[in-house]
Amino acid sequence: MKKLCRCISEYMAVLVLAGALLALAFPGMLQAVPTKTINYLLGAIMFGMGLTLTAGDFKVVFSRPKDIAIGCLAQFTVMPLLAWGLAKAFRLDEALALGVVLVGCCPGGTASNVITYLAKGDVALSVGMTGMSTLLAPLLTPSLTWALAGKSVDVDVAGMLLSILVVVILPVAAGTIVNGLWPAFTRKATDYLPAFSSVAIAFTVAIVISANASKLLAGGPVIILVVMLHNLFGLGLGCLAGRMARLAEPKTRAVSIEVGMQNSGLASALATLHFAAYPMATIPGAIFSVWHNISGATVAWLYTRENRKGNQGA
Repeated sequence: MKKLCRCISEYMAVLVLAGALLALAFPGMLQAVPTKTINYLLGAIMFGMGLTLTAGDFKVVFSRPKDIAIGCLAQFTVMPLLAWGLAKAFRLDEALALGVVLVGCCPGGTASNVITYLAKGDVALSVGMTGMSTLLAPLLTPSLTWALAGKSVDVDVAGMLLSILVVVILPVAAGTIVNGLWPAFTRKATDYLPAFSSVAIAFTVAIVISANASKLLAGGPVIILVVMLHNLFGLGLGCLAGRMARLAEPKTRAVSIEVGMQNSGLASALATLHFAAYPMATIPGAIFSVWHNISGATVAWLYTRENRKGNQGA
């Protein structure tokens, strides 16, 4: 069983891509599955992540606010400016450009915490950054969207914070408490957690694609390319920011993933609520929701391979 679980986690990127392609080819397969199922899946993964953490991990993060400040600064400069630059470079029409900028101006999403965990990054830092960027979003998301796209939005901070509390904070806290109370149990369980998380991420991506298949096909190759570049440049520049700040490798991975992976579901929701006159503005967020999970799974696989090579060379 342990060998099977290692195999599943090792080939997570392949599993996620296969799920994505199947869902795109046969979207009706999962359209009956409520999208709120994603929250339950993420909550279960977060509980598993909590089993790998101790209270001391969070004390270290909040005793060093510089790390969170570096990550949030990169989050709200790199991604908005990349979005604006790519929209200009590819001469996107107004609606698609607005959607790309909106994605870039949103805070980090909960999926980044899962990918950080799978990539052997600093999970506590990732959770801290997600929480802080969400707190800053009511001020920064509307102001940056206005500055770069000339449009105004209202951000539902209470709803966002409640979502993070239910999906991230409470499950992670519960897992951490279980780890403190029954460490022997958690040591055994952690052998199977990466495989469970890999399957859950693949299922999540498939659900998202099934729900957005028509939008993905309507977007066209140019907007798909722009979204892919936005995410990949974000991951790369986030990594560069961590290295320039001389953060330890697990922290650099957390910053890279947190910067590159946006709360794209929020971007699509804001576009739907505030820009009904621009229906295509929802498409970049929908595409980003799919793509950043695929790229995130690939990044996690690359990082874990790097870890294995380092352990073998030691």
